[in-house]
Amino acid sequence: MENVIKYQKLVTKIASKYSRYSDFEDLRQAGIVGLLNALDKYTPNPNTKFSTYAYFWIKGEILEEIRKNRNIKLSKEVINLNKEINTCIEILRNKFNKEPSIEEIAYFLEKDVKDIEDTIIANELILSCDYAISDEDTNLYDCIPYNEKMYNPEILDLYDAIDKLSEDEQKIIRMRYFEDKTQSEVSKELGTNQVNISRKEEKILNKLNKSLVV
Repeated sequence: MENVIKYQKLVTKIASKYSRYSDFEDLRQAGIVGLLNALDKYTPNPNTKFSTYAYFWIKGEILEEIRKNRNIKLSKEVINLNKEINTCIEILRNKFNKEPSIEEIAYFLEKDVKDIEDTIIANELILSCDYAISDEDTNLYDCIPYNEKMYNPEILDLYDAIDKLSEDEQKIIRMRYFEDKTQSEVSKELGTNQVNISRKEEKILNKLNKSLVV
């Protein structure tokens, strides 16, 4: 019970992200189920923190709750904006050799950050909840536990590279890419500004990229 209380904030954060698609309390309860599953199945691993492992179980249960109770349909405007976002991500990724933040995408496309966030979440729901990846109609949610076991050697290499980063660098990567926090959120928690976080993140990603190139 102590661990459930400890990670309730994580459950609430993820549920809040998807609350416009279903009842928040239902999503929160589904997230608690995911957390309990994670607590039951997690085996201590130096390459995977429990919070990272739990995140995918919590998110998986929340997406499953939405999938069971609602069919998500995308408007033509959302579909078109999603295409723009994907093109923008590719351009910025190639130009700066890092994954662009939502703020950077919004600035590049001259759109509101909220519109970008909503579009990304809507498309994520379509992909995560409805995309069949086998003849047995297995969806991506069902595969989350297998992904988290990290059988893919490339994933193992990435975690090894992350482990070699300094504590501060690991903290930034964990917050940005495993906890889905924006650069603005990270800067506030670390007591600095967004520009500084952006520069540090770029340097860290370049370091990781070099360490993974054979």
